[in-house]
Amino acid sequence: MDRFDAMKAFARVVETGSFTKAANTLHMSKTSVTHLVQQLEARLRVRLLNRTTRKVRVTADGAAYYERVVRLLADLDDAETSLSSAAAAPRGRLRVDVPSPFARLILIPALPDFHARYPDIQLDMGVSDRRVDLIDENVDGVVRGGELTDQSLVARHIGDLRLRVYAAPSYLARAGMPQHPHELEAEHHRIVGFLWARAGRVPPYAMHRDGERLNVLGRYVLAVDDGNAYLAAGLAGLGALWLPDYMAAPHLATGELVPLFDDWQLDPMPMYVAYRPNRHISATLRVFIDWVAGLMAEQAPVGGR
Repeated sequence: MDRFDAMKAFARVVETGSFTKAANTLHMSKTSVTHLVQQLEARLRVRLLNRTTRKVRVTADGAAYYERVVRLLADLDDAETSLSSAAAAPRGRLRVDVPSPFARLILIPALPDFHARYPDIQLDMGVSDRRVDLIDENVDGVVRGGELTDQSLVARHIGDLRLRVYAAPSYLARAGMPQHPHELEAEHHRIVGFLWARAGRVPPYAMHRDGERLNVLGRYVLAVDDGNAYLAAGLAGLGALWLPDYMAAPHLATGELVPLFDDWQLDPMPMYVAYRPNRHISATLRVFIDWVAGLMAEQAPVGGR
């Protein structure tokens, strides 16, 4: 039995709550993971997990052992990545998930620079605005906008996005130019709804001006859960949009979008890279986070600075 392989297998079973899910994320068979954990229990002479036909639960001894195993595996990673060759040339496969507009407009166009710096990193990039289970899907990190409500994740704040309200000329020609945000809640106006994954509904948007604050939630004929589809719906004239500057800028230049309510402001949208707390930050993830933070500062600063 390889003790470190057994420890990794045990830790992943605890994190996923399943031998099958642990095996999938480790690219091993369920039988191999089961045997490794059984051998570990035999060596320690302690039951680490309680198994039923439906669930796997960690025992009290297993929970205490898990905390030590996580620290030990992290220390091992530290020892390996502290070597000058590993630190100077991060290598390996990195699995990340990023919002679709952020990927299309900022990340992917800049990837030649990333790969020139780190030619030995292989990126597997999921592109979506859905909620991702980092453990079940074996994802190293996610880039997300908005306040993070999942307390099980560790997050690094990488920047903020300024938001404004926009509409297509075709929409304004049909519905008229609103002079106050509350007019978007009138019967003849529409917004494009965005379904946030964590809520599963279209939330109101908070706006403020000279001490006046309000929440705007208009009617919609279409709500989507993808940023690119959201923008496309607005360009098609289906309603008003709340967009970050980097998404709106190309369409402002061509006249495809018109800004609304110049004297009103919205709170900036914070951007984060989040990862599992019991997952040691590898050199590959660390350089990716630093690179994305640099892109934010350069291409999507608050206020367009």
